[in-house]
Amino acid sequence: MIKASGHKIVSRKLISDDEEMIRLEVLRSLYDEDADAVILTGGTGLAKKDVTFESIMPLLDKEIEGFGELFRAISYQKIGPPSYLSRALAGTLNCKLIFCLPGSPQAVELALSLILPELSHMVYHIRM
Repeated sequence: MIKASGHKIVSRKLISDDEEMIRLEVLRSLYDEDADAVILTGGTGLAKKDVTFESIMPLLDKEIEGFGELFRAISYQKIGPPSYLSRALAGTLNCKLIFCLPGSPQAVELALSLILPELSHMVYHIRM
């Protein structure tokens, strides 16, 4: 979906559910001048091992609250009450966008359908 929408994937990594490792990889990604956004999948649930939210939230300069709200609202229409268990998150850090998405393929597809049409517009705004 990312490539089909005209965007480029600069890097792709598999990271374990470890707060420090997640933070380190996200911070490394911020130094890549070719990357405008970092998209993480998985680790946004309620299980003890789900630490993506805790890893990223304290780092954000600004949270984009509407992303998580809209994601959960649309998810509710598709899957019902379990949608509110998602801690999908978006925000900015050092003029880059960061998205934390649930790990299921359906959730990633839904989230990307929300992100990709607005990605260039969001990048424009955070660089102003």
